[in-house]
Amino acid sequence: MWRRCYAHHASPPDSAAARQVLDLPSSPALGLTVEFLLDPNTWLAFAVLTALEIVLGIDNIIFLAILVGRLPPEKRDSARRLGLAFAMLTRLGLLLSLSWVMGLTAELFSLVGHGFSGRDLVLLGGGLFLLYKASHEIFMEVEGGEHEDAPKADGSSALWSVIVQIAIIDIVFSLDSVITAVGMVDNVGVMMGAVVAAVAVMMFAAKPIGDFVDLHPSLKVLALAFLVMVGMALTAEAFDQHVPKGYLYAAMCFSLAVEALNIRSRKKRLAARARA
Repeated sequence: MWRRCYAHHASPPDSAAARQVLDLPSSPALGLTVEFLLDPNTWLAFAVLTALEIVLGIDNIIFLAILVGRLPPEKRDSARRLGLAFAMLTRLGLLLSLSWVMGLTAELFSLVGHGFSGRDLVLLGGGLFLLYKASHEIFMEVEGGEHEDAPKADGSSALWSVIVQIAIIDIVFSLDSVITAVGMVDNVGVMMGAVVAAVAVMMFAAKPIGDFVDLHPSLKVLALAFLVMVGMALTAEAFDQHVPKGYLYAAMCFSLAVEALNIRSRKKRLAARARA
């Protein structure tokens, strides 16, 4: 995950270094002056950071789609909105406490010759949770014969159980997302605007993605396998073993392309049988 590599191997950039990345004019941390807002580089930085936040939120959307699929249809929209709203609030809260966030990269203790920071512990906990949750969901899908007739989880307790699980993994994804934003832009206002815009796009994308995954069980297993890879990568990051996220996305895109061919082939076979 390239952004995690940046956080580990580079100190938080000063204003000049950040402007070298996206060439932003100087501006107070939250003071968006007219000159600042009229500068084309400000909007370029906003667009680039928004696009980056959307791309980095793909694993978050997949995890959300899997968990929400366990709820009755009438509760899914509420779960999506609450889950993504929590993700946005977590990111905004972390952006407003930048000194604390960047302090999480400082070493807390050493174990077996390896130093652990607060960020490492968050990544380790999130990675292990994601590994457990994705593996459990894969087991439920593969051994679904015993559970096919079981009703969907119902009631407010089930809804809040899903929200809590989304909140746990949101903290992990949000921490990494904020560290990436800090490494690119030195203006908190631009960062917060990009986060809000990215979450708004994710809110529109979450439902169609979730419905599509729920409609195709094989895609659901594929998505869960991707989450297992993400969990392994997060766990490895906690021990300074960097896995470029591009590798994970390449594997996912290749698998999706193969599965798309399988879905198309199955539809053609079913259509041929119906005509026979």
